Amino acid sequence: MRRAPIIRHRTAALVATAALALIGAGAAWAQTASPSPVDLADPRMGTAPLDDQKLIGNAPPPGEPVYNGQTTPAARLPHSSVEVAPINNNIALSYPNGVAVPYYYTNPTMIGFSAGGGSSYGGRTEPTISPVVGDWSPAPAYRESYYDKSKEVASPGYYSVDLATFHTKVELTAAQWTGLMRFTFPASDRSNVLINLPEHGGSVEVVGNNMVRGHSTDREAIDGNYFVAIFSKPFSELGTFRKAPGDDKGWGIGNSDVVPGQREMSGSWAGSYVTFHTKAGEQVLMKIAHGTSYAQAEQRLKDELPGWDFDRVHAAARADWAKLLNRVQVTGGTEKQRRIFYSTLFQSFSSPRLVAKKGEKFTDSNGQVQTATHDRYSPVPFWDTGRNQIVLLELMEPELMQDVMATEYDMARETGFMNTSFHGDNAVFMYLGAWERGIPFDYKGVYEYLRKNATDPAGPRHYLAEYMKQGWISDEIPAGNPSPPYAGGKAGAATTLEYAWDDYAMAQYAKRLGKMDDYAMFLKRAHNYVNVFDKSIGFIRGRTADGKWISPFDPGEPYYNFMMKEASGWSTLWLEPHDVQGLINLLGGRAKFDAKLDQFFTTPYDPKGICRDCTGLIGQYVQGNQPDQQAAYYYDWGGQPWKTQERVRQILAEMYGSDASGYAYPGMDDQGATSSWYALSAMGFYPVDPSSPNYIIGSPIFDDIKLQLGNGKTLEIAARNNSTENKYIQSATLDGKPWTKPWFSHDDIKDGGKFVFVMGPRPNKSWGAAPDAAPPSMSQPAR
Repeated sequence: MRRAPIIRHRTAALVATAALALIGAGAAWAQTASPSPVDLADPRMGTAPLDDQKLIGNAPPPGEPVYNGQTTPAARLPHSSVEVAPINNNIALSYPNGVAVPYYYTNPTMIGFSAGGGSSYGGRTEPTISPVVGDWSPAPAYRESYYDKSKEVASPGYYSVDLATFHTKVELTAAQWTGLMRFTFPASDRSNVLINLPEHGGSVEVVGNNMVRGHSTDREAIDGNYFVAIFSKPFSELGTFRKAPGDDKGWGIGNSDVVPGQREMSGSWAGSYVTFHTKAGEQVLMKIAHGTSYAQAEQRLKDELPGWDFDRVHAAARADWAKLLNRVQVTGGTEKQRRIFYSTLFQSFSSPRLVAKKGEKFTDSNGQVQTATHDRYSPVPFWDTGRNQIVLLELMEPELMQDVMATEYDMARETGFMNTSFHGDNAVFMYLGAWERGIPFDYKGVYEYLRKNATDPAGPRHYLAEYMKQGWISDEIPAGNPSPPYAGGKAGAATTLEYAWDDYAMAQYAKRLGKMDDYAMFLKRAHNYVNVFDKSIGFIRGRTADGKWISPFDPGEPYYNFMMKEASGWSTLWLEPHDVQGLINLLGGRAKFDAKLDQFFTTPYDPKGICRDCTGLIGQYVQGNQPDQQAAYYYDWGGQPWKTQERVRQILAEMYGSDASGYAYPGMDDQGATSSWYALSAMGFYPVDPSSPNYIIGSPIFDDIKLQLGNGKTLEIAARNNSTENKYIQSATLDGKPWTKPWFSHDDIKDGGKFVFVMGPRPNKSWGAAPDAAPPSMSQPAR
């Protein structure tokens, strides 16, 4: 069967002088009348926390910072494992909270920089590179520098900062496997660059007069545990350091071993220092790459960065991002909305990350070095990005998704089971969603592992035997029945809901394969969410092993793993995206369902326990975490799409960039998930169930949106008479024909199309409200 060609985004070749003119100072959009998407995208988006207490609630626990989006302003390419990033958060001297992240916008001092070699959040990236003029301290104490936020610049593929303490400017850019740093030093005989591994250590070696290389003992580095760094200028002095062995802390954190003139060092915090004699304004460049061996790292440097032309590498990175971001063109809205849109779209491409190009070496799930038979990517965080970002990639980068699916299939064959990621068993959403969107793949082959996950109690579905036996997962009541920070338990009620959702997708998958026995089995299991719905109170509720409802029960109290998963009973109530109509039936019909949603968005958030993940609040709604992020779209099932339009606009306006810096997110981005929520919702639709081919309509914030699909066709969404006040859809057409449903399927737009929404300041309560206009569900309306 013939199909439209799929467009792959490729790393741009180094471009000529015309491309160099695009760079400017990283903020050139402010000086132009019509800034391009790449000009509007700011990688600092998501690096700051919300600062309005009514949006934050009672988080965080005492002694902790409010979650920011835990994104990074790093210079990088789309889906690259290499991030050349600033570090202003001394993780080693911090108390753990959430995940380790190297950059928190409001921190006033800079520690150093990194260039790949770490896990997906960047906090374990290694080595740390610290330009320091004058005196310095070995890691983990470091010598930090104040920096002027007004002079900090971040744009796709580029980052720069002035280290005021050292009178040194640092610029960062990246290629696919390599990072390039440019240090502009003052006049000094002590312009130093320190390179060190973290606490777990390894070995570092100074080679010749312009190279430092090292080997980490950590296996989390997806681009290899070896690194090679080469300088553009010979250094004048050198030495090594580490944290001295032993437990003697003295009056601080212990002793250090600093050995001038020594070329090799191993151990905890092993590092080297090299010193340059510089004139005022002299630039020293450093390029760095990682690999599964020194040879691979050096080869990557030779292939990608044979010279020292920083501006050309920057221009190539910028062009690569421009090619991708230009596939979505928006007009209208405010400048802030356009900036946030392209910034969240940029952050949406932060995962999955390329591990090896076809034909390159990589380390597989079992620690064995292999040669890639296709582009290999990092594992998909299915509980997070599997809900929304994966659909965005299926729309925009279907050929990349073929490689991502092949990677997950390979990892399943390596380990015996399909990856899960944190909670639930959501890989099936990606495969079924891609199949529904016409992306070619061996769906029959991968079913073996999807089914094994869903039926083998020895696999990654926790408590599967209990779930299969009785149709729900029990919970054990902890002593004192505590709310957060208690993190023990089985999350039995929430896990039951997740598995039921997974099983519905498995049923549809089996049906497409003609496996009708499996279809019947999984379809029956897809109703299991009903077993943890307490009709007497109208909430999802935990049960003990004997089947009794857990008491006392307060739906406003959040839990990490007791009954719920990082959520309250209010948030967990809406975790049936595959069967919203079934939930409507349980709650007593449309009117009662809509009233419950109204109550959800208006009941004040006032728990006794403190949930650090629960920020970005509207009543009981929590935008900062996954369990209820789809709930604003549920009014489309309830016959009140105008309320979806109202709430979605409110979330877009209040939860993103509403802080003093303009960079805040409502909680963790989780590798592109929170970003994708904004990007998709700003365009006017959202995939409530990513395994289905359906998109639920919200309220587009732009006058015109043109989204180039992966097959080269264009989906256009025009909003006539649109504004902040005119957020309600009055009427709609698709390709000139009336459209009265608050949803559409992929088949409706797979060959492109044009939606026209007429907007107004007051709700049209009849548009999309008819019962037969509601989006599909597993269940039919109760009679």
